[in-house]
Amino acid sequence: MQPIPGNVPGAAAKFIEPFEGFSALPYPDPVSGGEPFTIGYGSTTDFHGNPVTLGTPPVSPALASLMLMRDLQQALLTIANAVKVPLTSDEWVALASFVYNVGSGNFASSTLLKLLNSGQYSAAAEQFQRWDLHNGQVISGLLKRREAEAAEFEGNNATT
Repeated sequence: MQPIPGNVPGAAAKFIEPFEGFSALPYPDPVSGGEPFTIGYGSTTDFHGNPVTLGTPPVSPALASLMLMRDLQQALLTIANAVKVPLTSDEWVALASFVYNVGSGNFASSTLLKLLNSGQYSAAAEQFQRWDLHNGQVISGLLKRREAEAAEFEGNNATT
């Protein structure tokens, strides 16, 4: 297991927030149009760890940030356990955003991870954009996020 650099959780949260956007109220997953419901900056569980429902109480931006940091820990642990090659802070941030969005299981079985673990960093970076579809259609928000993740991964520090 790789150690998670100390600057990565805050940098990853700052990177993720604009892509997720803030919502004080629960809302259905924008891609599926239904469950899971999310709140804050894309959290699917409330502050107490219960699944978000339409009846979940509103959250403040400060509480949403705490929930994002909590949720990011799982993404970072997934990366620490799954990636077997050294990572820069930029690569950590890009992967954290990716895993936060697509989930640990999808990351664990991805070609991106397989290429990365074989030391093919550039080929791995090219894989981000393969995750911009829903039902065969490119989703512009996902495309923009994947382009930014790939640029961050490559050390170009792209912003939204």
